Amino acid sequence: MGFNPYEIRRDFPVLERRINGKRLVYLDNAATSQKPKPVIETIREYYEKYNANVHRGFHKLSQEASEAYEKAHEVLAKFINAWSWEEVVFTSGSTESLNLIAYGWGLKHLRQGDEIVTTVMEHHSNMLPWRNVAKLVGAKVKYVDITDEGVLKYEQFEEMITEKTKVVAVTLMSNVLGTINDVKRIAKLAHEVGAIVVVDGAQGVPHLPVNVRELGIDFLAFSGHKMLGPTGIGVMWGKRDLLEDMLVIKAGGGAIKDVTLDDVKWADLPWRFEAGTPNIAGGIGLAVATEYLMRIGMVNVRNHEEELVAYTLKRFQEELKEFIEVYGPRNPKIRGGVIAFNVKGLHHHTVGKVLDTMGIAVRTGMHCAHPLHYRLGLKGTVRASYYIYNVKEDVDALIEALKIISTMLETLKSMGMEEEYCPTG
Repeated sequence: MGFNPYEIRRDFPVLERRINGKRLVYLDNAATSQKPKPVIETIREYYEKYNANVHRGFHKLSQEASEAYEKAHEVLAKFINAWSWEEVVFTSGSTESLNLIAYGWGLKHLRQGDEIVTTVMEHHSNMLPWRNVAKLVGAKVKYVDITDEGVLKYEQFEEMITEKTKVVAVTLMSNVLGTINDVKRIAKLAHEVGAIVVVDGAQGVPHLPVNVRELGIDFLAFSGHKMLGPTGIGVMWGKRDLLEDMLVIKAGGGAIKDVTLDDVKWADLPWRFEAGTPNIAGGIGLAVATEYLMRIGMVNVRNHEEELVAYTLKRFQEELKEFIEVYGPRNPKIRGGVIAFNVKGLHHHTVGKVLDTMGIAVRTGMHCAHPLHYRLGLKGTVRASYYIYNVKEDVDALIEALKIISTMLETLKSMGMEEEYCPTG
């Protein structure tokens, strides 16, 4: 399967919609991606033809469902180059994955006086669980800062990672700034003191080639709905020895081999972490989405988004620099397909609402990264984010819409929609 975004667009029925009489320009992929026909059809086929619960069912439908669901783990393992499909745990998404790691590994291994190193650019899902666990055990959380351009201050990792460090939690790619972090470099520093490395891959995995062996990390979390798959399904990957040494936080049916009134024998990996009836359709759909991406090639995905980002930043600089403020690295080589900006003088929600009237879907707010926005002196941003089906015409539509907004600036201000996003100082 070659990479032609115009051909790829045909697989996405939603892109045929018109919003307010305009063609849909979908630039909210960092929040959730659209789903191609093969994924939609696969989910429908499951419910129409072999809907049944997995495991322990000897009837035909259960056997078919179990086979497809287990194969899905194999597909995801191949996608990230895990050592075994047994290291791939299906969860409801990145948030659950990171919570399972924080509580399952953290409560068992962290003690009073231990330290957790993370960064100011983390999504709340890779920050709050560690803070909660730290409070429970008496550990300390330390934060690596960023430069004004939105790049991690790597020298601070060297200063903060010490013999007290037990966990380093970092995002592969910022969901606000698009910054692609050098996780391999960070992992090397962490392992020198015996700390584990937990990576939030919610933004990175759908857009970058990811090889957990090459990165040298210990845990990885990511979500299906950001990579063409269904909502409510995600992955917690971990090295086998670490998974086997974790507490089972979510216990119940399917997670055990045997239970007596005095003891429990947990099931083998990955099932001990998948208690209850799983999101079977979601897992099967995610596998099809992953195979779709593998046919395209993640290098192609990355190159396409790099081109779109470079094109966007160039046009912003040439045509809108007096009108908008852009955040994050200016170098497309270290930036994913996410561009956060503000229209000077307008509230970010106002910009989002006006863009919607023109058929352009973006995200506004603080993007579950409040500390990062406060670090930048902001109370919110407009975020445009790209994926495989976005084309330069989408960027052109955004640029032209922002130009129109620039002509409406005084009118919008007079309606009480002026800038509110910069706090004092």
